[in-house]
Amino acid sequence: MGNVQVSVYGSLRMFMDREGGRYHMERDLGPQGITAFDLASELGLPVDKVEAVFCNGRIINIYDRVCPGDRVAFFPFGTPGPYRVFLGMIRENIRRQQMEQDLRSAPKET
Repeated sequence: MGNVQVSVYGSLRMFMDREGGRYHMERDLGPQGITAFDLASELGLPVDKVEAVFCNGRIINIYDRVCPGDRVAFFPFGTPGPYRVFLGMIRENIRRQQMEQDLRSAPKET
């Protein structure tokens, strides 16, 4: 087991407030890590309100894996336009939409 440092910013903090959570914390993870999507869910953040995930100072997709030793930050929608391009948020949101479309169109297991 190892720790990941997690920070929550902007309007996402209100969800932490509702649960009495902190904005900056450490979470234990198994050695294989966890997706940012699952980490956000475990924290009680509505993933549809998360626009950007940063891992170790770089933008990642919400479906990418974070591992022990990483620093992860969740940001809501509302970042000003030019920064969304410069930071790579637009690129990852397009990738996220494609991944979600692929998941919706995948055959259901029975």
